[in-house]
Amino acid sequence: MSVYDFSAKLNHGEIKNLSEYKGKVLLIVNTASKCGFTPQYEGLQGLYAKFRRHGFELLAFPCDQFGHQEPGSDRQIRAFCETNYGVEFPLFSKIEVNGQGAHPLYQFLKSQKGGLLGNNIKWNFTKFLVDRKGNVVERYAPMVRPERIAPDIEKLLAR
Repeated sequence: MSVYDFSAKLNHGEIKNLSEYKGKVLLIVNTASKCGFTPQYEGLQGLYAKFRRHGFELLAFPCDQFGHQEPGSDRQIRAFCETNYGVEFPLFSKIEVNGQGAHPLYQFLKSQKGGLLGNNIKWNFTKFLVDRKGNVVERYAPMVRPERIAPDIEKLLAR
């Protein structure tokens, strides 16, 4: 099993089969618009701009499970991200990442790379790096800035 076995609804309503990303390096992030880590959108967009021509995709999954920090609708979230951070990478529809309602993709990601204190996502902007074969190779805590992930992305793109 790999991330390619899942699908998710994009922010504008289209269902996206993640198999369409086969052969690409992915960074999958649960995001929020009213979080102390929200400025990471700038760094995430920077990674996307730098590496997308080389086979990299960044997939953002807004989530409102942590301190009600993503209260907006999908339309409001998209407008916020585009207006404030120039986000061009795919934004998916708001999901849950923990609990019984957790999106199946996130159930899988957590089963592949647990956190320091168990598998649950602890906060917004937890990041999962996925290789070109759909394998989860690394999990980064929310405080890890996107720029610090660039060397790991470069290594996977070089393979």
